[in-house]
Amino acid sequence: MNITLFVGNDCPLCEEALLNLRLAAEDIPLDIEVIDIGQDDRLHEKYMLMIPVLEKDGEILLYGNIGYGDVMEALL
Repeated sequence: MNITLFVGNDCPLCEEALLNLRLAAEDIPLDIEVIDIGQDDRLHEKYMLMIPVLEKDGEILLYGNIGYGDVMEALL
């Protein structure tokens, strides 16, 4: 399953979300693409108040405080 995590610089919630995604990847086959919104003005404007943002197939699944349980529920 391909998913995208949009993150920002110095974002503790983003680090936690990535950790929880990696934990979930131990139970669910995941291909995680991490994109720094600071590298793209359009993405920065779109997501700057929402990061971290988890997307699958262009659809936002989760944003903000993303816990392990949230990830498992959204992906199963």
